[in-house]
Amino acid sequence: MNYNKKKYPILSTIETPIELRQLSQKNLLKLSCELRQFLLNSVSQSSGHLASGLGTIELTIALHYVYNTPFDLLIWDVGHQAYPHKILTGRRDSIFKIRKKNGLHPFPCRSESSYDPLSVGHSSTSISAGLGMAVAAKKNMSKQHTVCVIGDGAITAGMAFEAMNHAGGTEYDILVILNDNKMSISKNIGGLSNHLTQNSSEKYYAHLHTNNKNILSYLTPLINKTNTYKEKNNKNIISSNSLFEKLGFNYIGPINGHDIIILIRILKKIQNLKGPKILHVITKKGHGYHPAENDPTNWHAVPKFNPIIGVLPKQKNKTTYSEIFGNWLCYMASKDKKLIAITPAMSEGSGMTKFSKKYPNQYFDVGIAEQHAVTFAAGLAISGYKPIVAIYSTFLQRAYDQVIHDIAIQNLPVLFAVDRGGIVGADGQTHQGAFDLSYLRCIPNMLIMTPSNDYECKLMLYTGYNYRYGPSVVRYPRGEINNFTIYHDHHNKLYNLPLGKGVIYRPGQDVAILNFGTLLPEAEKAAHNLNATLVDMRFVKPLDEKLLHLLSKNHKAFITLEENSILGGAGSGVNEFLMRQKILIPVLNIGLPDSFIQQGSQKEIRSDLQLDSTGISTQIKTWLLK
Repeated sequence: MNYNKKKYPILSTIETPIELRQLSQKNLLKLSCELRQFLLNSVSQSSGHLASGLGTIELTIALHYVYNTPFDLLIWDVGHQAYPHKILTGRRDSIFKIRKKNGLHPFPCRSESSYDPLSVGHSSTSISAGLGMAVAAKKNMSKQHTVCVIGDGAITAGMAFEAMNHAGGTEYDILVILNDNKMSISKNIGGLSNHLTQNSSEKYYAHLHTNNKNILSYLTPLINKTNTYKEKNNKNIISSNSLFEKLGFNYIGPINGHDIIILIRILKKIQNLKGPKILHVITKKGHGYHPAENDPTNWHAVPKFNPIIGVLPKQKNKTTYSEIFGNWLCYMASKDKKLIAITPAMSEGSGMTKFSKKYPNQYFDVGIAEQHAVTFAAGLAISGYKPIVAIYSTFLQRAYDQVIHDIAIQNLPVLFAVDRGGIVGADGQTHQGAFDLSYLRCIPNMLIMTPSNDYECKLMLYTGYNYRYGPSVVRYPRGEINNFTIYHDHHNKLYNLPLGKGVIYRPGQDVAILNFGTLLPEAEKAAHNLNATLVDMRFVKPLDEKLLHLLSKNHKAFITLEENSILGGAGSGVNEFLMRQKILIPVLNIGLPDSFIQQGSQKEIRSDLQLDSTGISTQIKTWLLK
């Protein structure tokens, strides 16, 4: 997609930060305006993350202007805010295909650019990796600088604290930029957020505090040029930032993250300051575009839109699995005050917004802290409450130890509502829910269910919630529901499903397709084409062993189908059962390959992986002919 270079006379000359560093500071101000407009226009045409990048325009320019990237290492935590960084580092003309098949990765990626020293997707990894790079630089006697940009939402995670605790006890040269905009995807919560809010309200913009008296003496005049300095405010700043100082960091700030001149001057002054240091910058998510400033949550990630009108298009009135979960949650909370719902900073994505407003006393957003979310649920379960952890498949990976030690070993009745199971799409390899069935199936005491449609999803949530003999999992995909409810008699009634029981959806001959999850509509078409039996297995653990025995007697082959890694997945469970019972029947496992799946639409990825009806039929026919 082309753009009018005349609208961006300075930006169009910037191929890499080398050209950027040749600009006068006056032209840097013009560049920031052009870059903000270019980001707005490109994302409005391609869709993607917007508000976070709008808030880091000046910071991105200043960092690349001061530091000699890519020799100096610039690490972006998560990467939602890294679109301006991509544009300035040789990827300007490709930004229109970000998050698209064969396009730019949605987040910084080492294989994409030498300016991305760390591939990211999950939050709070930047300081740990940055410290490792800073240690290596010192061992190599290199003059390389290491800079980590982390948001005030991401810095609340345990991993960030672990890294700061380590770094603060060393003398390694690492700069942590705390990009404080009061937001992650939605508004931040918790003690650290309150701590930062206390001292970074707008009246403190461009004020400064540091525990290094020498650097304070020559930085303070820079600040006083742009803001009236009040002693009482300085005292508030000093007292409220003892946390970072006591961790061993030299704290500098807070400063206005949208004043590019001040940013450059301070970055230059502290560039050679030794040891671990934190520069606290105050930014506004969505800065420079009023719709995004006023509603940064909804403008965090956007579809295509008209930037002149400034209104996001109304979404098609189609129900998602996340909404099914949210509605079910509200219904159950109205019946049971013991229900407690927990999310690690994903209220909107998990469909919990309505629930959080309607039942605030039964709702806990614990921030970007997946490990804490799981063990917090353990404490509630031990105390007689009924916790539900709503979490994405890709984020549950971060709490695996807690699932085993704090839930499963103690056999606690915690329900995991695992969203985004399977192909997620545009967010790429870091966000595909490819592994949850594999890493959960091997844990003792787990009940694992894979609904194939909206009604089954509600029934399984209800079943898991009422299951008091240990932990349970309901795993459902991103996106719109499948309305395959033919074999249920009462479509609105909630009842407990018989555990470990599958359903024969379509009788056929010779081949039995054993479906796990929401690929059922594609499986049904393939079964019709092949005159195969179609079974909705529903339960990954326990398997319906009686049904497998029965099917093995009158079928010549089994096909297992799942949107999970073939290695260790639901199909592997079928294989293990057949071998254990010495049942000699050939099995073809169809699912996700042994590779990380790149970005693209769900439809494109499923087609490429032969997980649509045509691909499933082709795989089966090819295998049967061997």
